[in-house]
Amino acid sequence: MREWGGGADPLDDGTAATEMDRDHSLPGGENNFEFAFNSSNFSDRVLRIEVMAETLGAGAGAGIGWDGHRKRRRNDGSKEEAPEFARYSSELISSCEPDTEECAEYENQDEEDEPMLEESAPITDRTGVCGDDSESNDPLSLDSPCILRVNSIYISSAILAAKSPFFYKLFSNGMKESDQRHATLRINASEEAALMELLSFMYSGKLSTTSPTLLLDVLMAADKFEVVSCMHHCTQLLRSLPMTTESALLYLDLPFSVSMASAVQPLTDAAKDYLANSYKDITKLQDVMMGLPLAGIEAILSSNDLQAASEDAIYEFVLKWARAQYPVLEERREILSSRLIRHIRFAHMTCRKLRKVLTCNDLDHELASKLVTEALFFKAEALHRQRAFSADESSHKRFTERAYKYRPLKVVEFDRPHPQCIVYLDLKREECAKLFPSGRVYSQAFHLGGQGFFLSAHCNLDQQSLFHCFGLFLGMQEKGSISFTVDYEFAARTKPSGEFVSKYKGYYTFTGGKAVGYRNLFATPWTSFMAEDSLFFINDTLHLRAELTIKQSQSPLPQ
Repeated sequence: MREWGGGADPLDDGTAATEMDRDHSLPGGENNFEFAFNSSNFSDRVLRIEVMAETLGAGAGAGIGWDGHRKRRRNDGSKEEAPEFARYSSELISSCEPDTEECAEYENQDEEDEPMLEESAPITDRTGVCGDDSESNDPLSLDSPCILRVNSIYISSAILAAKSPFFYKLFSNGMKESDQRHATLRINASEEAALMELLSFMYSGKLSTTSPTLLLDVLMAADKFEVVSCMHHCTQLLRSLPMTTESALLYLDLPFSVSMASAVQPLTDAAKDYLANSYKDITKLQDVMMGLPLAGIEAILSSNDLQAASEDAIYEFVLKWARAQYPVLEERREILSSRLIRHIRFAHMTCRKLRKVLTCNDLDHELASKLVTEALFFKAEALHRQRAFSADESSHKRFTERAYKYRPLKVVEFDRPHPQCIVYLDLKREECAKLFPSGRVYSQAFHLGGQGFFLSAHCNLDQQSLFHCFGLFLGMQEKGSISFTVDYEFAARTKPSGEFVSKYKGYYTFTGGKAVGYRNLFATPWTSFMAEDSLFFINDTLHLRAELTIKQSQSPLPQ
């Protein structure tokens, strides 16, 4: 015979049969047991929730939201440490029924931060009771924090066990706890709202809040008590909210175990993408980026679309940021070695800068030597081998080229019989297409005779302004006190042989701030140059070469 009791029960309105006949299915095929939440008729246990006063170092971060993030203590040397989200410091205490024999002690020793089951005597419901009564025989009130209040709710062990491996282990551990009707959960006050939301979700599959602060707290609770479905749900809700720099940084500062959970990966990935897109131009936003925390800098540096003058500039920014954030040398070396160096694409740095890497005191010298050697070997590889390295996912983007403002070069230098360098510049077909009708792209700087030079590729009109064509120019970086007379030759690989063919040669006396070259390097209109059957694109790449030689002595400029 079925007995209904308790006027507060949702099934006491005379519609019990109708309600039971309805399909309480949820997305994913789960059953909706919202009607049974905190109902004595559908419960086999009582969960007593002791809400404790906050204690230093115990659950201090569980309730921190956007404002708490601003007050964070910088201690992100490792992802396992996340001060703004301290782990739940809750204890689950299995308490016996009155007049039953003493409960055996059980501890979950999988991880030291897991909830712990302890032997305990039952506690009556009370509010505002502190554990400083020396005459009390209650083990929970001796040398313990203040109990602000005690909430009791009816629970179904079957429903909780089905949703949570933690509760499954609790209710089926084979010990006397599993035979008891009462279980006590001790939490801090900042965790109370999140826990109640979580318990309600385990019955209904829904959350009543859209507050990002509370959703993060629920996410933490769901991770703590292994409710994966709730972690997925919180992640979906948080992703649907407008992303800001503040929220993105908060998501990236989740404790390591939470952030690495597969259910939370879409949220952390979205946060990384947001920061990478928001701070894409490192040249313009460098001052703002100097104030970002480590997690934000890592997200930005991991992007292939980071816009910078060159990888040299990115390397210099990383050193500047690290010196400002970590003034102690040993701490700075540790952060650079373990967290930031992996994001630098040394293979695309200039040889001139790589020499400086070897002598940089901020880096571990053995690691710096290894990275520079790897970069030099990459530069020496054939183009198809370089592409293979770049496409290899196991390389973790070390060889992947970014969207540099100045295109990387391959440079070969000679000292004798004359100062000479051979410079190789590769441009993809889509890069060339973007130059039309009047664009230009610049190379990184290279050096000859102690002076900086660069190449620039243009889409311009020919000498008679009749049609657009491809031009290539050689320029000197800055004005100096010495003039250079340079012999130069431009060449390009052409089909069908694939060999470099000379296209233009000449000489020029540079005085700084000048450029020389040829407006129509291939003596063909732009449309023919860019055509599918063009002789100059091999595997959709234009291969250019510039050979520079100083045969005449350098002479001071007249005053």
